Amino acid sequence: MIWTVYILKCADNTYYVGCTGDLEERLIRHRRREVKYTSSRLPLEIAHQSVFTDKFKAFEFEIYLKSGSGRAFAKKRLYSI
Repeated sequence: MIWTVYILKCADNTYYVGCTGDLEERLIRHRRREVKYTSSRLPLEIAHQSVFTDKFKAFEFEIYLKSGSGRAFAKKRLYSI
């Protein structure tokens, strides 16, 4: 199975980091306002996505991106503000 760690840029210029085994289905849930954080921040655009074959490594990367150093890394290397 393929796992995707993704970063969404929200309409209010905030970013949402998530991990999923089905990116298309997850994006549908975001756009249907089923995800609390992004429901009031539509429209969304994909700022970055990384693909993993190892679920554990994908979730580790998601946790890293949500940390202080991970946010700095993402801002500098994965998307431009």
